[in-house]
Amino acid sequence: MKNSRLPLFALLHALGTILYVGLVATVISHGERWFGRASGIAGPVAILMLFVLSATIVGTLVLGRPIWLYFEGKKKEALSFFAYTVGFLVLATSALFLGLALWA
Repeated sequence: MKNSRLPLFALLHALGTILYVGLVATVISHGERWFGRASGIAGPVAILMLFVLSATIVGTLVLGRPIWLYFEGKKKEALSFFAYTVGFLVLATSALFLGLALWA
């Protein structure tokens, strides 16, 4: 991977993470309306399974390519990719909280 494309791909991974988090937040916000009230053990199991699935997906989006690059011997690119991805996520999170503060 060319170093000039690292920020673009990191941005795409960060956007994928943001979209996935938004999807999960939507499911959590509307879950009872869409699926009804969970009784017994089904609710906690569903939430824990969603947590495990989310950790896997977000972990793959944030760490998958950097780990792959690292094992390909491209350690500097791996660290740069990871830093760009985290940086974009920090910017997005900061923008979200700033927007919440301004419009609350």
